[in-house]
Amino acid sequence: MFERYTEKARRVIFFARYEASQFGSPYIETEHLLLGLLREDKALTNRFLRTYGATESIRKQVEGHTTIREKTSTSVDLPLSNESKRVLAYGAEEAERLGHKHIGTEHVFLGLLREEKCFAAELLYERGVRIANAREQIRDSVLDLGSPQAAKRAGLGEFHNYLSDPAEKSQPLIGRVRELERLIEILCRYSMKNPVLVGEPGVGKRTIVAELARRVAEGEVPRPLAMRSLVSLHLPAYRVLDKDRSWQERMDRALVGAAEEGTIFFVNQMHDLASGTSSVTPLHVTELLMRPIVAGKIQCISTATPDDYARLVADRHWLAQHFESIPIAPTTEVEAMEVLRGLKNAYEQFHNVTYTDDAIKYSVYFASRCIKGRALPGKAVDVIDEAGASAQLHQAGLPEDVRENQKRIRFIVQRMESAISNQEFEKARFYSDEEKKERENLRQLRATHKLDESVALSVRREDIENVVSKLTGLSKEEVRRSRPPDSPETQDLAS
Repeated sequence: MFERYTEKARRVIFFARYEASQFGSPYIETEHLLLGLLREDKALTNRFLRTYGATESIRKQVEGHTTIREKTSTSVDLPLSNESKRVLAYGAEEAERLGHKHIGTEHVFLGLLREEKCFAAELLYERGVRIANAREQIRDSVLDLGSPQAAKRAGLGEFHNYLSDPAEKSQPLIGRVRELERLIEILCRYSMKNPVLVGEPGVGKRTIVAELARRVAEGEVPRPLAMRSLVSLHLPAYRVLDKDRSWQERMDRALVGAAEEGTIFFVNQMHDLASGTSSVTPLHVTELLMRPIVAGKIQCISTATPDDYARLVADRHWLAQHFESIPIAPTTEVEAMEVLRGLKNAYEQFHNVTYTDDAIKYSVYFASRCIKGRALPGKAVDVIDEAGASAQLHQAGLPEDVRENQKRIRFIVQRMESAISNQEFEKARFYSDEEKKERENLRQLRATHKLDESVALSVRREDIENVVSKLTGLSKEEVRRSRPPDSPETQDLAS
């Protein structure tokens, strides 16, 4: 039934089913579909529900309108009510009317408005939402510019190999609130609205951009950014122009067209490439963006190191003149420890290890004093990542049945996380139960083989010393002597 639905639209149905189960409803009603939309596609709903706190007020009205019953298990396959079935049928018709092959969240939204007498439509009408206006706005806009279909509609289909999601495989942002807010302020400006994050490698410039991309996708940004999209643009190191010499013109048109539809481009290290030249064509890669940026037709975010950016300023380069800089200073050691503690669980799950408090602390100490060329917190994160990878060598000597069991656990955890992210609650519960069984099997196997798990899979201070010694070429004794002067170990060495 849902083959034509986009992933976001399918998640709306999953969320609606979850909401119905929480209310103890025997059916998925239209108000549950609306709650699913509010949860999954904030960018869409924020566009039409402009009243502050509209989401919270709708939920309160639904709760007041609903007879609360005992919660239904999420494993129960709740059917759609007749009204909800008509809503989805209307949504399919709206997709056909707009010439869209897939049914997205915007079409489900229109379907709710077409079922005029349902409770969800009443809630939307109360807030001034009308189907004619909504249909017109949806027809004239691209609501998900990060998707391949949207990129093609915006004229970027030819260049899809140069695009990606800046939030893909990124780490969560910890701290950096002021820098993120400054980034948002500049993007909301009328002029000088192209920011460049200036900082040493490892300070977290791309992580800040990834957090912005997540917030834009969730609609958790000021209204001028709420209906926009952030896309990474990967320019080639060089480009052989087509025989008709039209490649640059086509790129210009595609970029401007996408920008008019709301795309903001992220070009990592564009300012670092300004002194380079191509051996194949006289056209410099940054010049591809010069004309639309200088003309104010597209909006870009870039990054640079302090030295490279200072050279651009001294040379009065166009990149320095048309971008507003945001300094990103390295974190202090205390701040870096907070970042590592925030990332600790993710790295423990990935490497199937545990990090002691000393391992976290000395990762920062040793990285700060011994590793050159990168800044905190990035180089400390590299240390714990390397230490987790090194710990896997300890597992190589484990008995075959133990290693096979651990592989099954990692596989199950990956499947469970995927199910959770797709809101497939029944699958997630199944994998959770399987994980518990396999971990109990692992406990029994380790007891049988008399293995001390804490020794084999725990990353300690000594492991951090070994990793830093390997990364830097320093001896372990030299690494140990880099400890802070006030640490008990350093005082012992001095005595």
